[in-house]
Amino acid sequence: MQGLSMDSLCEKASFALSKQAISKYETGKMMPDSKSLIILSNTLGVSIDYFFRPIAVSIDNVEFRKKSKLGAKQIDTIKELVRDKLERYFEIESIIDIQTEFKSVYDNVLIQGEYDIFPIVARIKEEWKLGEDGINNLIEILEENKIKVIEIDAPDSFDGLSGYANGKNPVIVLNKNFDSERKRFTALHELGHLLLNFDNSIDEKRIESFCNLFANEMLISKSVFIQKIGMNRKDISLQELQDIQFQFGISIDALMYKAKELNIITDARYRTFCIKKNQTKRFKEEVEKSRYKQEESNRFVRLVYRALASEIISISKASSLLNIPVNAIRNQLNLV
Repeated sequence: MQGLSMDSLCEKASFALSKQAISKYETGKMMPDSKSLIILSNTLGVSIDYFFRPIAVSIDNVEFRKKSKLGAKQIDTIKELVRDKLERYFEIESIIDIQTEFKSVYDNVLIQGEYDIFPIVARIKEEWKLGEDGINNLIEILEENKIKVIEIDAPDSFDGLSGYANGKNPVIVLNKNFDSERKRFTALHELGHLLLNFDNSIDEKRIESFCNLFANEMLISKSVFIQKIGMNRKDISLQELQDIQFQFGISIDALMYKAKELNIITDARYRTFCIKKNQTKRFKEEVEKSRYKQEESNRFVRLVYRALASEIISISKASSLLNIPVNAIRNQLNLV
């Protein structure tokens, strides 16, 4: 999680631990004593409980959305950060005895072309009771439907990933540093990877394109978009798009792409938009400006405080699960 080599860990621990000892801890040839555990805990910024966590998580079938400059060490760090958060998440669910096994009902629908995406989106919106007015707090909606959403502090080169924890629990991981529109689109793109069953003949590039189409349609359906923007437009005002962005939490870039795909504007007009954006700094800033409220998942924190208020766990255990100081837990508990 820290991205440290054994040499770096020795140095960070002021050489209170030897490289030989660390190697033996990693390979299970030696167990650290209590003094070494405290040194490791303080050096790595984790609680002692971390080393005795009863639940282990494996992450399978990972779809990693990343830019090419994200290195192997950064990928490993991200995976371990996700594993740590998931282990704490599953532990509190186990303590409260909450069953969250997910069963996909879309496996029997084979995606062979973009025309197969729209019926699935309509079906999901109906089953999840989302309506057509825009999805309010998308992250909470995903978690209510048994899809865990983990936000991590990651470099800009990381967008998100999706996969299954322990083979059966769907997980979406997002970069918490991105604006709301980008996180919402990425979350739904990853949901596409989790739910859509693609024909084997479809290559990776087309799968990414289909998942983008799925995300775009989930945020605002083509029928609603056409109703708001009309057909056969030569020009579209920025104000029109800003109003839609504010209501539906979708970026102006994604809206313009949708207008092109629906033939509301021509390919040539869309290229003109892209050129203007790349050549005019002020226009680019207006196009890329975030206008939708920030969203985050509060379910994990809510479960911990539920267990604490019900006296199922202690304050120190809550501190360990949330990875925040005991005093902060006491100040935030505020029983009513």
